[in-house]
Amino acid sequence: MLGLNKLVHIVVFVSTLVLSAIGAPAPQVDTDHSQYTPSPSTGSPAGISSVSAPWHTYEPPAPPGETTVPEVGSFMPAGGVGTNTTPLYRPLSDFDFQSLTLALYQEYIELDLFEYGLAKFSVSEFEAAGLTADDRFLIQFMADQEVAHANLLTNIIGKGVAAQRCTYAYPFASVRDFLDFCQKLTRFGESGVYGFLEHLASRAAANLLLQSIATEGRQQMVFRQLEGLFPMPVFFEPSISQSMAWTLLAPYIASCPQDNTRIAWQNFPALTILNNPNASTLYSLQENGPAVTHDRAHPLSAPGFVLSLQWESPGLPVGPDRSYTTSTSALGPPAYVAWVSQLNTTYTKLTVTGEHAGTTVQPADYVISGTMFVAVVDADTYVTPHNISMLNEHIVAGPAIYQAS
Repeated sequence: MLGLNKLVHIVVFVSTLVLSAIGAPAPQVDTDHSQYTPSPSTGSPAGISSVSAPWHTYEPPAPPGETTVPEVGSFMPAGGVGTNTTPLYRPLSDFDFQSLTLALYQEYIELDLFEYGLAKFSVSEFEAAGLTADDRFLIQFMADQEVAHANLLTNIIGKGVAAQRCTYAYPFASVRDFLDFCQKLTRFGESGVYGFLEHLASRAAANLLLQSIATEGRQQMVFRQLEGLFPMPVFFEPSISQSMAWTLLAPYIASCPQDNTRIAWQNFPALTILNNPNASTLYSLQENGPAVTHDRAHPLSAPGFVLSLQWESPGLPVGPDRSYTTSTSALGPPAYVAWVSQLNTTYTKLTVTGEHAGTTVQPADYVISGTMFVAVVDADTYVTPHNISMLNEHIVAGPAIYQAS
């Protein structure tokens, strides 16, 4: 259970994000970016607790010049976006088209992955890992969900234009590692959509995509349960940019149909965590087999854990038919490690130990939890989930998935 002191820290953290969004003084940030202290001018932990204002008294800042806001209708307060328009369920910009195409690539690999795992392993292998016939049927149903998601995106993008299913290469040889890969793949699939969803010009398409990605969030939790992990060890799910998601996805795509849409997003050099905690190796059917939940006495990682990192040079082939090339836009040398988790991007110093190698220390920050992301960067740039793509130009390598707990 959360202690009172930790709960207060959580309230302070969330309130500072709210204050920043409405123009209040930004929080003070210490030199290593692992701790945040609210500005004294924000007052109480909630920041705005002394103001009592019902929802209908809210007045947004006045725009330049005189503006008349028409009445929307009875029982409909003015100010909503697209509430009285005919929805257009199609891309309305190149950004929309490429973002939705990336989401379709993700749906296809999830469909293939779930079907492949069910076909690859025998009933006895699944049972040895603690999975029953009901569990296997659940995985099959999640594959059926991916068929629906892929059809949805194909119809939005346009039949004859939308990409087709590719062939894939997977890094697992056991049921346990299959489950672990599924919960990691669904994590960056879900987070990759959160990073661009609010920036789509087609709000109607964003609405439908959100309804599908909410299902994917449930899938990720299910795979954590089947793996024996705590199902949802965070208060908020993280966001990553399209280029970060494409960097994580592309290495597992072996080939695609020649007329598939070419992805426009950047492929960053690969980052490897040499000593990444692995739930598959900490397994016993009695102590942490498949279950609704486990309260793990021994976490997979903790503050002070030293990560050993290794990364590739830019300019290497990657992705379908190795037809993409990794690159970096970072102007400076590798200096920090960005930890993207929940609503926060925290930085720790990188100790370079050799060519394309280094170490860093997991910070004492309560938001570092769950299946999350780390990247080697050249600057500790302040970003939020809404503008997480601003981190792209500082990424030297990564992201990699970090299995925190």
